Amino acid sequence: MPYNKNELCGSLEPFAPSPERFEAVLSSISDGVFTVDNNWRITCFNRASEKITGHTRDEVLGTHCHKILRANICPDACALRYTMDTGNPVVGLSAEITARDGSIIPVSISTALFYNKQGDIIGGAETFRDLRQIESLRKHIERDYTFEDIIAKNDRMRRVLSMLPTVAESGSHVLIFGESGTGKELIAKAIHKLSKRSNGPFQAINCANYPETLIESELFGHERGAFTGATRSMQGRFARANDGTLFLDEIGDLSLAIQAKLLRVLQEKTFEPLGSTITQKTNARIVSATNRDLRAMIANGCFRRDLYYRVNVIQVDVPSLRERIEDVPILIRHFICNLTHQHDKYIEGIEPEALRLLMNYSFPGNVRELENIIEHGFVLSPGPFIGLVHLPEHLNSPANKNNEVLENMDDCEKKIMMNALKMNDFNRLAAARSLGMHKSTFFRKARRLGIKLPSLDGRSSLKHRNNK
Repeated sequence: MPYNKNELCGSLEPFAPSPERFEAVLSSISDGVFTVDNNWRITCFNRASEKITGHTRDEVLGTHCHKILRANICPDACALRYTMDTGNPVVGLSAEITARDGSIIPVSISTALFYNKQGDIIGGAETFRDLRQIESLRKHIERDYTFEDIIAKNDRMRRVLSMLPTVAESGSHVLIFGESGTGKELIAKAIHKLSKRSNGPFQAINCANYPETLIESELFGHERGAFTGATRSMQGRFARANDGTLFLDEIGDLSLAIQAKLLRVLQEKTFEPLGSTITQKTNARIVSATNRDLRAMIANGCFRRDLYYRVNVIQVDVPSLRERIEDVPILIRHFICNLTHQHDKYIEGIEPEALRLLMNYSFPGNVRELENIIEHGFVLSPGPFIGLVHLPEHLNSPANKNNEVLENMDDCEKKIMMNALKMNDFNRLAAARSLGMHKSTFFRKARRLGIKLPSLDGRSSLKHRNNK
């Protein structure tokens, strides 16, 4: 039998004379608050709870709370169950809940009980404070993003992420290849954070940003008077990265002379600062990145072959955003969520027409460009949605559209599903998993979109090839 407001909130006897007043108090609280009866069914759900979780009040009333909150402490270490079993309140317990869209939200949980006039427990209340803004601000200050901050649904990108813990553990030098804006530095930071060197320093330098006259000093340091303007000694990045990780971004932009000196450091683990005769040791792990074809540069005499094999013990290939276009919606949601909690402004999402345009855009600047586009739309939109008019002008220009009719959302979804099938050798179950879909949902969508699945499943064809 469906619940109604008076029955639910009226059952909480301290407030029974005025359930409307109880509702008004809950709605005025900025923290999420929900109440449950003795059967763990949600009886009240305030506006802040709706905003934080993405669930509406009407759809959660009467539902067991663990099905809505999906917290990492459910069901084995449920704070509210502990309070109802022992009578002891919980205050400020750190936990994570899963929102309706699948995003993980850090929260601080507190609990309390409701009693009737006879002193019997008739329900419990839980408040949860959204800690995303605090976490986002902390990360902004520390510039310390982690493995979990790399957002991906695309199967190829998820394979990259799945190999990172093993790569990090190995301690070998790594070369990250990918276009500008694909998140190579974020991958490098993840490798550092997942490694045994995580407590050591992470030093990053973009080799393309320094002229040859300064890059040597920046890498190896210098003594006072080593060159004009050197009024004091300075430690280089190799010294500062000792016991940690040195990230050499755009290593393909180094001159041959600097490449030779870098090779010596990698071979001998020693270097001398400019103007010094004292040899220093380094044990920094090198993670390099480039958007250039180093093999072609080797053939043209622009990059040393011996250095290439030194830095490229393990290669990580990061796909461009146009190769993982199915990640665009979840990345947009992620960026909007971050912006919402960094600014005193609420944007609910993006309009279908604007999303359709972005799903058909080639993103030459990759994830970094998408982030800038969403921030542009976030600033210009009065809310609650980012529309076409809020996106940068060049996206709406005829030159960008190239007089082509934009695909509708069904076409976009069909393209994504076909890419998933191809990436998984037409293994339908693997393709469904890579898109985060149940197999029955995948098959139903395939039929609706007119996708002709091959008669031979990819699992069968793979087994056939393996048996040859």
